[in-house]
Amino acid sequence: MTAGGKARDKLREAHARKRRTCAGGKNTGKIVLVIRETFVTTPGGRTRVLEAGAGWPVVLLHAFPLSADMWRPQLERVADGWRLVAPDLRGLGEGAAAPAGTTSIDDLAAGVEAVLDALRIETAAIGGLSMGGYVTFALFRRSPARFNAVVLADTKASADTPEGREGRQKMLDLVRREGPAAVANQMIPKLLGETSRRDRPQLEEPVRQMIEANHSEGIAGAIEAMLNRPDSTPLLARMSCPVLIIVGSEDTLTPPVESEAMQQRMERSRLVVLPAAGHLSNLETPDAFSQALADFLASNL
Repeated sequence: MTAGGKARDKLREAHARKRRTCAGGKNTGKIVLVIRETFVTTPGGRTRVLEAGAGWPVVLLHAFPLSADMWRPQLERVADGWRLVAPDLRGLGEGAAAPAGTTSIDDLAAGVEAVLDALRIETAAIGGLSMGGYVTFALFRRSPARFNAVVLADTKASADTPEGREGRQKMLDLVRREGPAAVANQMIPKLLGETSRRDRPQLEEPVRQMIEANHSEGIAGAIEAMLNRPDSTPLLARMSCPVLIIVGSEDTLTPPVESEAMQQRMERSRLVVLPAAGHLSNLETPDAFSQALADFLASNL
């Protein structure tokens, strides 16, 4: 069995243990919703989708180099009246086929469009974290009528700087040379904030499992997509629907100043800074992130 296969097996076992604990373990006073897992066919191949709740759809797009599994804390906490939908992006996640040829940010957005069409979702609140935010911008360029709200978490509108492009090229070389485990070793200290690395060391293992469960080709395709994405800053003023911007106070990859710059260009935006959270703010402070999302949805939709 390959290293990626072993990592995927570990993820499945961890989720199965959690389901058994929620079903038959000690009552913690919290209601944990059942997460539904389905597969749909898209131009990029078979795509896994995680869902929870019922009602108005809220589509959440995951960060690099993870999968839809990163949204499990929010799927478990979805408020009444909302249907959270979290698809794997092209080439990433469980059962994903290795992408053929070069991948663009529009390819990732087209995959999300195909998922929405397959699920018969015409309009939704749509957003993402980090790379998921970049895909959100691409999807808005392609299909603005699909949006009735936007969520931008730990992301930025600007394209990469020359230094950023150089760093992505080095990571592209790394994954092709050494595989997902090497990417995990390099990325985890950047993804998790200082407080999480110090006080929540248990977060490292599930993040590592998500990264290592991906194919090298899928990670490489995502890097190519981010490397060549356009500047989305001109889009900000065109986003007339309600926008929630969330960022971890300890995010060093897309720091709060990037979120503040976006908010200044968006008339109907709300900025929430989550204390003691880094780049993966939804995993590091899941209750605070979920509450910010629920408050925004309740007051705007």
